[in-house]
Amino acid sequence: MLPPLHLLLTSIVDYAGLFPPAQLNLSEAMATYAQAQSSPQSWMLNCFILPATHLSNWIKLLPQFSHFSIQPWPLSVILSQNWTTELEQIQSLIAAEKGDRLQIRTLEVAPLPPSAISTISHQLPPEIEVFFEIPFDAELEPYLQALHQAGRAAKLRTGGINSDQFPGSSQLAQRILALAEAAIPFKATAGLHHPLRSRYALTYAANSPTATMHGFLNLAILAASAYQHSLYQHSLPLEQAVALLEETSLAQFQFSNTAISWRNQLLSTDAIAQTRQLFFRSFGSCSYQDPITDLEQLKLL
Repeated sequence: MLPPLHLLLTSIVDYAGLFPPAQLNLSEAMATYAQAQSSPQSWMLNCFILPATHLSNWIKLLPQFSHFSIQPWPLSVILSQNWTTELEQIQSLIAAEKGDRLQIRTLEVAPLPPSAISTISHQLPPEIEVFFEIPFDAELEPYLQALHQAGRAAKLRTGGINSDQFPGSSQLAQRILALAEAAIPFKATAGLHHPLRSRYALTYAANSPTATMHGFLNLAILAASAYQHSLYQHSLPLEQAVALLEETSLAQFQFSNTAISWRNQLLSTDAIAQTRQLFFRSFGSCSYQDPITDLEQLKLL
């Protein structure tokens, strides 16, 4: 794999096997993640996504996977409405484990009003990155202000198991451009199993309905382009951002040893590394294998 693409995709997949459409039980999801960590493509894998309500059972099951060389397990923990109690449990767990068996790298918070972000943020560990989900039907500016003041990150939901759960290209592009301009890091989640935008099955059922899904390659390259433009105090035009998200042909992307480009957007290796470090963190996917299979079919792996 060429270096710029390798940088773009390193640690990009947060494994969410507990969630639809895979919806595995906890033991199955842990086994899938452990096996993925032992695979040749483990460099693409980031955190195991775990609802805080499953933490106790996760700890009980962990000894079953001691023969896998995952020390510590990197977790992204999703807080529920009962976040105060869950946070106490997390802090006790961190103190007890001392980073030997697990590392809580990030926390994810379900949609809250912007006014609540500051309140909850003050009670969350400052050393852990926290992603607050921004609903697409909400006004964006108050969220940007709240996240900026709290020094926290954003989470964008990019799909689901129903076609109406996928934001439109213009809507998604606007959010990414605004986050880049505000220098607020973000992660994406759901509906990003495939590298390129196209029509795909919504579930793994034989008679599954289909929908047009955003591609994780489209999204990652857009994030990098938007962030690099923001560094020079000028935004990527919305129409270009939308066109990039809606690109369906791999032939329109050029990959070399030093850059990735699409039309007149050229991203150097340094720019990609900077974007992944400071802006676009990762995307959650209930499948680790789907992205790999598609990348192999495209001869990118």
